[in-house]
Amino acid sequence: MLEIPDEMGRAGGELRALIGRLSRWLRQAYTADEITLSQASVLKRLEQDGPATPVALAAVERVRPQSMGATLATLEGLGLVSRRPDPRDGRCVVMSLTPAGQQALDGVRRNRAEQLARALSEGFTPEEQQTLLQAIPLLDRLSRMV
Repeated sequence: MLEIPDEMGRAGGELRALIGRLSRWLRQAYTADEITLSQASVLKRLEQDGPATPVALAAVERVRPQSMGATLATLEGLGLVSRRPDPRDGRCVVMSLTPAGQQALDGVRRNRAEQLARALSEGFTPEEQQTLLQAIPLLDRLSRMV
């Protein structure tokens, strides 16, 4: 087994911590006209996994079915999801992402990218910005290794 130098061990811990902080900031930062974090999470799930029943969504999002029902009712009222009968079990419904839901999700992503770009532009010198830009391919490669 390969011996890991102390410096790399410390770097791994520091990188894990800072990625956690950055991830939390990106998840929590939203503007008043955006959907909530839980609503965005449901839309993202429908985008990635396709149509699903409310019970299945509650299970993967780790919330009570009643909470998922309330979230879906709000999203449906906003026109971001639609419901149709489950073709396998007519007693159930299947929820799907609507084009408006996709647009809302894209807007959330765009807002997060703009907030991050603003922080990069305003909080770093041009030299630091270049260093960060040069690190992006390395961080991408790292993300594919772990």
